Amino acid sequence: MSQAKLGDQVRVHYIGTLEGGAVFSSTYEEKEPFVFTIGEGNVLAGFEQAVVGMSEGETKTITIPPDQAYGQHRKEFVFNMEKASVPANLELQLGKKLQVRLSGGTTAVATIQAITDDSVILDANDPLAGKTLVFQIKLLEIL
Repeated sequence: MSQAKLGDQVRVHYIGTLEGGAVFSSTYEEKEPFVFTIGEGNVLAGFEQAVVGMSEGETKTITIPPDQAYGQHRKEFVFNMEKASVPANLELQLGKKLQVRLSGGTTAVATIQAITDDSVILDANDPLAGKTLVFQIKLLEIL
């Protein structure tokens, strides 16, 4: 039976959980397996590395620390925006994601963390930043 290697396109099912067991992503819930090519860098490196050497039908559980996943939560990515600079037609609600322009001219997606009388606190960290991720991966097929 062949094993997955660098350059192979593979089809996998996975369940991604946080250390406490909360599911953040699952191809089983989405009903469609995930297809990617090993080595293209389109998925977390630890996820890719875990699939290398797996045989079709094999299941593996891996743990990926924050530094090898979405990085540590960075305080400098949390910032205040004055309510006066928010477009009048924009409805503000906790957890809403906004595309914002940063000081260097780049854009980022930020989540509304808090709303005060005169400002909005935004967090541009990835929601999984600072978290250890656990994946149960099943290699369905090497394409």
